[in-house]
Amino acid sequence: MPKRLRLTRRTNIAMTEDGYRKLRALSKEAGLDEGEFLSFVFEHWGSVMNEEKFIARIRIFNSELEERKR
Repeated sequence: MPKRLRLTRRTNIAMTEDGYRKLRALSKEAGLDEGEFLSFVFEHWGSVMNEEKFIARIRIFNSELEERKR
């Protein structure tokens, strides 16, 4: 049986537990494995992301990052 999607790149990533749980839940809901889901999100970034909200959320995340690392 041929693969639906050929994943040619592999990368190690570090994620928070909350982020990984969300990734697993979203990929399961979409019927994809985690790698396929991440590929979809990045390949379709412009149509799945609200740029203004993303910029605001990343600023908040960055401002809280040092505290979260402790």
